[in-house]
Amino acid sequence: MSTQTKRKKIRLGDLLVQHRMISEQQLEDALAEQRKSGYKLGRVLIQLGFLTEEELMRFLGRQLDTPVVDLKHYQFQPEVVRMLPETHARRYRALALSQRGNEITVGMADPTDIFGYDALSQMLKKPLNVVLVRESELMATIDLVYRRTDEISTLAEELGEELSGSDYDIAELGEGENLTDAPVIKLLQSMFEDAVQIGASDIHIEPDEKVLRIRQRVDGELQEQVIEGRRIASALVTRLKLMAQLNISEKRLPQDGRFSVKVKERNIDVRLSTMPIQYGESMVMRLLDQSAGLLDLNALGIPDKVLTRIQRLISKKSGMVLVTGPTGSGKTTTLYAALNRINRANIKIITVEDPVEYRLPRINQVQVHGKIGLSFSKVLRTALRQDPDVIMVGEMRDQETAEIGLRAAMTGHLVLSTLHTNSATATVMRLLDMGAKGYMVAAALDGVIAQRLVRRVCDSCGEPVQPDPAQLAWLRGQLGDDVLDGMSFRAGPGCAYCSNTGYRGRIGVYELLEMDEALTDALRRMDTDGFIAEFRRRDDFRTLVQCALDYAAQGITSLDEVIRLAGGLEELRDARLDAGEPISTEPAS
Repeated sequence: MSTQTKRKKIRLGDLLVQHRMISEQQLEDALAEQRKSGYKLGRVLIQLGFLTEEELMRFLGRQLDTPVVDLKHYQFQPEVVRMLPETHARRYRALALSQRGNEITVGMADPTDIFGYDALSQMLKKPLNVVLVRESELMATIDLVYRRTDEISTLAEELGEELSGSDYDIAELGEGENLTDAPVIKLLQSMFEDAVQIGASDIHIEPDEKVLRIRQRVDGELQEQVIEGRRIASALVTRLKLMAQLNISEKRLPQDGRFSVKVKERNIDVRLSTMPIQYGESMVMRLLDQSAGLLDLNALGIPDKVLTRIQRLISKKSGMVLVTGPTGSGKTTTLYAALNRINRANIKIITVEDPVEYRLPRINQVQVHGKIGLSFSKVLRTALRQDPDVIMVGEMRDQETAEIGLRAAMTGHLVLSTLHTNSATATVMRLLDMGAKGYMVAAALDGVIAQRLVRRVCDSCGEPVQPDPAQLAWLRGQLGDDVLDGMSFRAGPGCAYCSNTGYRGRIGVYELLEMDEALTDALRRMDTDGFIAEFRRRDDFRTLVQCALDYAAQGITSLDEVIRLAGGLEELRDARLDAGEPISTEPAS
């Protein structure tokens, strides 16, 4: 599109009315809303439901004779992207995409923005070739391509220079009120902003002998940035301890704390843990986004048949429902989503947690405190005297807590809790190993949900792939040749959207064990062999691996992820279930 065309003023609303895309009344309503919100007219029209984003994109492309670019499948050139500063990219809803000769291709959400076009021309100082991009994709892409890694390195270097040239106590950092420009503050801000942009769940700060490692866990995998010099680690740890109101002089013992930060208009709760290591203190921060809102059960990706049965279980007036899996498998998310589903004015819910991760309205949440004797069992006994309908126990950690929970489930309360076990059947065996009586488990337990998280194939770079010989051999062992013939799979080679991992986001895989008369009879007799044999005969049970294979066949996850999941389960299943023995309760690695 030429410069002359670009500078021609186009009234989007009038064009849409003229081509009968919207009515005069809809335009008036949209303009009134635009005056309130200050958003671009196109965005307002989409928010009001007068147009879809796809319809608006096609219309603008035709009217402006401008190609439409799908950013999800675009291969970015990092050196070109960074020619346009992030502040300008966000302000003008634009992204530098590529450079050919002396011309730069720029994607704009609103090519009719003359002022934005002029500002970009002056900034880039080269002829522009403007293409049209979806605003929703553009803003998500800006968050991903403008990583803070360079900024973090620069600020870390600046902080290192400042520390090497000073002889004041590092603990003084952060105690004043006018230190917003201090490198340590800027470095922390950049770290948190970068973590939120890429959806990291944890930040690890680890001093090594000569370097500082900052690692972020994204979709269950760690991504590392190495910073030369480890002196800045003390400054970071001290500042974070101050924010969490911990003892900054205690460096020999582990400490735990929490604080809240506001990052990009999002309220983030930070759970912090320190641990003394060889070269200082290691610090891990779990990031909990309080602004995201609670997930609904329907949004967790639970298969429809399993979801219907789970909803039936949590709608009961009494009984126990357990969620099981290793650390980081999404158990807490599932429990909170279940509580959110049943949280009504006529139901009293009490939770006993360590720690309280999300604040829930109308729910009485208690955090255990071992140092003062406020244990799970003690809080649970008190909770039963508070006339609850539903009790959620963060984790069944010992025989006393398990027995109190089971008795509560037998006496008219719905009890939800978690256990660290490998599978649904292992959960039942674990309760028995903890000393719970078989007749109590049989009377109280209604169902067990076992779950894991597998990574989603990136929507931007995912493509059909053929299984390699090793994968084919594994599939034949699982499914047989007949089922395998009609299956297809996807994988991602990596792109800017997924940080070249081929994956973006995660989805849960689930197996559900519902107790019935035959299973409860076996438990009452403490017949574990009979329980497992009866359980394996059930037609409505699908294992974690079978659920993951369903996702792989739909292209949601990759075959590699399914095999990785199965690696932690196959030995368990073959060696222990076939022998009719209780399953190991250690989490899969």
